[in-house]
Amino acid sequence: MKITVAGAGYVGLVTSAGLAELGHQVTCIDIQREKIDLLQNNRLQIYEPGLRHLLAKNLQNGKLVFTVDPHLAYSNTEIIFIAVGTPEKSGGSVELKYIHEVAQQIAHFIENDVIICTKSTVPVGTNDLIKQIIENQKAPTLRAEVVANPEFLREGSAVHDFFHGDRIVIGTDNLEAASILKKVYQSLDIPVIITDIRSAEMIKYASNAFLATKISFINEIANICQKVGADIEEVAFGIGHDKRIGPDFLKAGIGYGGSCFPKDTKALLGIASGVEHHFDLLAAVINVNNFQQSLPVLMAKEAIGSLQGKKVALLGLAFKPETDDIRGSASLRIVNELLTEGAIVRAYDPAAIPNAQRVLGDTIEYAYDLRFALHEAELAIIATDWAQIKNAPLEVYPSFMKDPIIIDGRNCYSLKEIQKHSLTYLSIGRRCIFKDSLIDDKKILHFKEEGSYEDCHFH
Repeated sequence: MKITVAGAGYVGLVTSAGLAELGHQVTCIDIQREKIDLLQNNRLQIYEPGLRHLLAKNLQNGKLVFTVDPHLAYSNTEIIFIAVGTPEKSGGSVELKYIHEVAQQIAHFIENDVIICTKSTVPVGTNDLIKQIIENQKAPTLRAEVVANPEFLREGSAVHDFFHGDRIVIGTDNLEAASILKKVYQSLDIPVIITDIRSAEMIKYASNAFLATKISFINEIANICQKVGADIEEVAFGIGHDKRIGPDFLKAGIGYGGSCFPKDTKALLGIASGVEHHFDLLAAVINVNNFQQSLPVLMAKEAIGSLQGKKVALLGLAFKPETDDIRGSASLRIVNELLTEGAIVRAYDPAAIPNAQRVLGDTIEYAYDLRFALHEAELAIIATDWAQIKNAPLEVYPSFMKDPIIIDGRNCYSLKEIQKHSLTYLSIGRRCIFKDSLIDDKKILHFKEEGSYEDCHFH
């Protein structure tokens, strides 16, 4: 089929490359000429494993074309996927101006009947608005059917998710449009769910909100484990074996981030408020996550006192491994709080430094080498569980740091291995370990109600 994808961001690029790989003729359009010029030469501005290879292959075989020309993109196509940004506005609502602009452009340039599929995450009712914009501005002889087709791609594994997702959701009351969309994806062995448009829109928000809830829940359990002497990893392992719960998204840490969970939870809270529903559970999820991202600095202050003038190695800037995306990253909050406390910060990340520099500028130092980040540091905070950090030999900390104190916000290391080294190690929901003394099982880091740490002590 002839397919157009509007938007060359994470979702648009993965969708374009994936559809081309399925054999469709794909044109990807974006308003940023510089970005399109780079993509035409297979130069990516984002880090996503497997995507560069997929783009190169389909550019070479002619299945994928990039353009800034709306006439080329929309005048002779069968299906249009909208994958433009829907960023968060101040107050947590969703900015829909890019959706409105692309809908108007589609209406102006289409010259035949089309199916328009919205991949962008949009509030419930937005697809009805898209249809209204297009109906009001297109030629009256043309048919344009609007379908909700939300994406469920995870940054860092988006290419894999396109081909091996859990489900494909198609929201439409038009059986013909649903049938055509099923054919687009027919070579994928993924279940297809056909529902109405508004339910499809809500499925996306509800999915992300539920996963965010699991993360905040396990982090609250971790904070209780810290008080009572339980091990959150053992607890998560035990409850994850319940088929009704499952093991995924039960890893305790310093909270969720990224371009989806923070934005979508706030947007869903706004949707609920708009219909006068008090979504107290989701509000609590957001509050827990905000606190969890501040936890490493609270722990640091309790561990070493004042951070004024202290050299801190921040390990990880991306919100998760295998991406260069720093949107919603706990690291940004940690950096700001460390700087407020007067710390000197040197940050390591294998992929996200350029993006971080655009946000943080020269307020911190940057290191592409883990050892350089740790050199002469008095404290290390692990904020992203990159393989380069998890697989680093633990000897690197005492070898390069002054007096190694590690605050592990992602529980990267086993306590058994940590005990073999001369380290002070604090993690989330587990025992604290002190340098030069193996910690007794009953020596527990106690969490205060107001969210700081008491000294570790026997009780």
